[in-house]
This record gives sequence, C-alpha cells and structure tokens, in this order.
Amino acid sequence: MGSDCLSFQIPVIDFSKVSLKHDRGSEGWHRLCIKVREACENYGCFEVVYDKILPKSQAETFSIVKELFALPLEKKLRNVNSNPFHAYAGQFTQAPLYESCAISDASDSDEVRNFVELMWPDGHDHFRQTISPMIEQLDELNSLIEKSILDSFGLGGKIDSIMACKTLLRLQRYKAPPNGDYVNGLDAHTDKLLSAILCADQVFGLEVQTKDGQWHKLSPSPNSFIFIVGDPLMAWSNGRLHSAKHRVMMKGHEERYSLAAFPAPVEGTVVRPQKELVDEEHPQFYKEFDYTDFIKFSLSKDGMAIDALATYKLS
Repeated sequence: MGSDCLSFQIPVIDFSKVSLKHDRGSEGWHRLCIKVREACENYGCFEVVYDKILPKSQAETFSIVKELFALPLEKKLRNVNSNPFHAYAGQFTQAPLYESCAISDASDSDEVRNFVELMWPDGHDHFRQTISPMIEQLDELNSLIEKSILDSFGLGGKIDSIMACKTLLRLQRYKAPPNGDYVNGLDAHTDKLLSAILCADQVFGLEVQTKDGQWHKLSPSPNSFIFIVGDPLMAWSNGRLHSAKHRVMMKGHEERYSLAAFPAPVEGTVVRPQKELVDEEHPQFYKEFDYTDFIKFSLSKDGMAIDALATYKLS
C-alpha cells in the first residue's frame, strides 16, 4: 500500500476533570458516557484527553523505555511467560521493525520489581519509580472508561466490572524503516485482550480501519492517549461495540516508542454477551466462550488465517 493513507479525526473525549466519586450519575457524566459508547460503536476507538498524566511523566517514561530497548537482545529474551502476549516479542520476518517486552500484572509492584531485576540484575530504581506511577494512573483512566461503558448501557448499578482482569503492560519499539520508506511496523489486527490504552511518543504511525474498509492514520494531540475496543469487549457487548482493526506503518528516519496498557482477562474467564444487551432488536450475536480457549485458537494457524472472533458467532 502507498503512503497516501489520509489523516483522520476519531472522537476526542476529555476525562481530565472527571471524578467517579463526585461526578458519576450527573448529567455531565451521562453525556460523557454517551460519547464513549457512540465512539466505541462507530469507530471502535477514541482519543483520550487526560491531563492527570503529565507530559513530564510521559517523557520520563519514554526515556526509560529507550533504555530498555538499548539492552542486548539476549537480556530482553529473558522476558518469558507461558501466557500469550505476556513475553518478549520480536525478530519477526513479517514485521522486522517491531519488538516489545511485557510486564504481566503490572499493577503489582512485585511484578514490576521482578521485571527490573530480570533486565538489570544490578538494579534500576529509576525504572521502577517511573513506570509504577504511570501504571497506576493508566489503571485509574481505564477504570473511568470501563465505568462509562457500563453506565452507558445502564449496567453500572448491576455489576462492578466488565470482567475480571489484570493489567498487562507492553513496552514497544519500532525501528526506523530502511531509506525512510512507508513500510509495515506491525501487522493489521484486532486486540485479543479486553481493550487497550495506547500512549506513544511523537512519532506517528498508528492507523485504524473504519467500517467501510478504509485505512486512516491517526495524528493524536501531544500527550493524549488512544482507547481501542478489543474482541472480548465486542463479544461482551453482544456485538454492539466495534473491535477496531489497526496497524502501525512506519515512515521516515526516527524510531517510534509506545506503551500499551491492556486489561487482560484472568484465566478461567468465560466471555458471554450480557443478557441486558440481548433483545428483539439485538438478538444474541455470539456464543459464550472460554477466554483461554479463544486466545489459543486466535494464535493457531487456523485462527490467524481468519477473524478468530467470527467463529464464535451464532449461525
């Protein structure tokens, strides 16, 4: 594909002045919830303004992310885990510019400490002291978005969360392409985790596919974030929310660094359409399924060749 992919403005939603304790249930909160739901239904993503995470914090985070990827490959390969998406990924023939490391259950300070000791056996307090507050703030933002989705469907008083999850943090690097050409950084995909909050440095590259099949590059404002609906959230909503296909395309002579916070459903989670979202106008669209089985299938040869979630549609 050529480099004529057009810039595109997805909805921008400001969570900066929102407090669950003081605002939930207000008219302003209700309007915000509707905006979130419409964005997730129509685009599968939206840009998040959240000034509680300061530009200085983001800059410090990307500084230590660069330190991480400057380590020798043999050290990064120590980042292993039996759970899919929870370990080092890279050295792909189809995406040679991409590599990433992962911190499982990143909200747990012990998990962060274990990751630091793995990468820097002599210690790196600055990494831990920088990344842990960032994770805490991203968790707070994710909680706001989750509650807005629940309340948009009138479910906030019935259930406390969409599903039981732990935060998976992926730290990502995209090398500059040879000759600065417009090339694939990360293949087109939908997320197999519940959702994602993405934060990148100022090297753009994220593109989303709209429902009409057209690809559009995103140019978010400095220090903002991107929220993306994942496959399990689409199934949970009985197909009402849209799992956005996205990719990273690189161009130019600068590397790109990003981090992604994913609510990862815990083992044993059964994903099922909410009964309140099934009615005559919206008949049940998906069967219920075991999340672990879904992940394994999506990574199998057969699952990677198709839209894995589509196999759980009711005929």
